[in-house]
Amino acid sequence: MTPIVLAVTGRVTRAAVPGLCAELESLLYDPEGAVRDPRTGVDCDVGGVAQPDLALVEAIARLGLITRRAGGRRLRLRNVPPELQSLIDLVGLADVVDVGCGTGGSGA
Repeated sequence: MTPIVLAVTGRVTRAAVPGLCAELESLLYDPEGAVRDPRTGVDCDVGGVAQPDLALVEAIARLGLITRRAGGRRLRLRNVPPELQSLIDLVGLADVVDVGCGTGGSGA
């Protein structure tokens, strides 16, 4: 089954986080508010981020919660830059999202 994919690119600021959350919710829920196929995985491609920082980590944490609320799924990160991997490890976010899916910018 083809996963739902949300691509995060550029510099993520705190002001951008609500928009990313709304974008993911529009992918996960139909217009009536029902969860789309809960068996479908959710991938977040972060290979295009410009500056991994705590604003991006906050965005990933919130996206992970939204994903979990939509049928108990887990957010999978793809193309994780080493700097972001370090921040995720530092704050313990690896317990909330799956990291390592296609790491290193190769796009697996």
